[in-house]
Amino acid sequence: MVNSLLLQVLIALLPVGTFQVWFSRQRQLRHSRLFIGVVSGLCMLLGHFYMIQNGPVILDLGFVAVITASLYSGFPFAVLLSAAYMLLHVHGESIADIVGFLAFFLVYHFILYKVSPAFHIKNRYAKMRTVALLWAVASLSFLVPAVALYLDDTAERDPGFLLACAAYLIAFILIAHLSVYFIEIAYERVSLQSQLLDLTRQYKSESIRMRRFLDMVPLAVIFIDARGIITHVNEIALEMGKNVAHNVVGMHYTELARLMGLDATASIIQLILNKGERVSSEMFKIQGRTMLATASSVTDTGARGLSEGVVYIAQDVTDTQRLKDELDKMERLSLVGQMAASITHEIRNPMAVIRGFVQLLNERSPSEQRSYFRIVMEELDRANAIINDFLSLAQNRIVEKETSSLQSVLKDMLPLIWADANLRGQSVELDLCEEQDVLELNGKEIKQLILNLARNGLEAMDEKGVLRIGTRDLEDRVQLYVSDTGNGIPPEKVERLFEPFYTTKEQGTGLGLALCLSIAERHDGRIEVQSAVGQGTTFIVTFCKSGYECWVAAE
Repeated sequence: MVNSLLLQVLIALLPVGTFQVWFSRQRQLRHSRLFIGVVSGLCMLLGHFYMIQNGPVILDLGFVAVITASLYSGFPFAVLLSAAYMLLHVHGESIADIVGFLAFFLVYHFILYKVSPAFHIKNRYAKMRTVALLWAVASLSFLVPAVALYLDDTAERDPGFLLACAAYLIAFILIAHLSVYFIEIAYERVSLQSQLLDLTRQYKSESIRMRRFLDMVPLAVIFIDARGIITHVNEIALEMGKNVAHNVVGMHYTELARLMGLDATASIIQLILNKGERVSSEMFKIQGRTMLATASSVTDTGARGLSEGVVYIAQDVTDTQRLKDELDKMERLSLVGQMAASITHEIRNPMAVIRGFVQLLNERSPSEQRSYFRIVMEELDRANAIINDFLSLAQNRIVEKETSSLQSVLKDMLPLIWADANLRGQSVELDLCEEQDVLELNGKEIKQLILNLARNGLEAMDEKGVLRIGTRDLEDRVQLYVSDTGNGIPPEKVERLFEPFYTTKEQGTGLGLALCLSIAERHDGRIEVQSAVGQGTTFIVTFCKSGYECWVAAE
């Protein structure tokens, strides 16, 4: 009996054993239900063939395969294997035995139908309770008839029958539980392996993306472990040093700092590694560039919070530093300009008094001395004109505008321009468009702009020169052209024409064109210069019409 029981135990354990081997190789759940169902059916047939060769047994352990297939292969496999089991075991039996088997399988499938839908989502201990319920139904169905038959057959009672029943029942219980237990272990192991593979792939993918990101950002990044060994360097960091090779990973940070000539870099990293500082920063210059470097401690995510190394980041702040210096310079120049404007404004008052007394002396002086007083008054008027231009340029006032036509403002200025041209022996040609849309203009400032450009053109020409003034009315803008036939302006001087106090004339102040540019900008306009040496110069002033964004379109 012992040999028979052991052989049945081996047959009953075949499904879980073969599943362990197969599943550890496949590592997928897609075909596991089919595999368990097929192997369980084969083991059930093998147990039945053993019974045919060696005679009936008290409790058929092959039914463990039916329980295993019922739980892991689904309800169709449970019905199929149960029906096959019933056909194999009730062949040639009485009607009572057939009815008993049918009653058992109905009860078994009813319980299975209730517990199987939630079986896969339960934990391991809940699954064991489900298995206990199924084997309890099966063992009672098989043992109760055998014990009843033993009690009725008082003539031929086998003293070891009850012991054999207990042995078969214990084997049945252990095999049922072990089958589910080892299948669950296989599922958990493969699931953990799959999760580990997914995490490994994710880690590799994230690592690749992080390395690409570190190579793309405009920052020099160096990772250093707790021993001071470099673990990663991006391309920007390698470009910082001329004598640095690409195989610096594995090098000590002090060696890299020596190759790059950055002793301060080694010192701030040492503060993090040796003295426990969290963050340390420095500014240094390398290859003519100003760098801002920050070293920060990298700590682990555990409760201990131990340092795992240092991340060193250097940023090129040359342009930022240059911009900061330019802003500081502009603030100082702005302060000087405000002071100069204030002082210049105060100078006009004593100059007006001086001119008044000079004019009074001119009227009372002899005629032969009046030419001297006239020169003094002309120079005072010239100085006053320079002061007015400077104040107009320095002031940032709000311009009061009114609806007007550029052509009408220009026609008001033509008599004065013609008079200046006639005195110089020059001529003026007009090329005005017939109609022109109105603009929002400050007439006084536009007149000053036109007069400055016209006088610049007249002063740039010799006698017989021609000054051409024209207008154009485009869809989204209005343009004013002032062109002369002078000697032209070299390209290197054109770029500086609108700088305050820069002039190409011997008696110029360098404020006229700067004032013109300031007026145009206050009217949301622009000034362009087209000049060729020996051919003349053309100034083009463009005003954007109301409701149009011509500068956005042009850019």
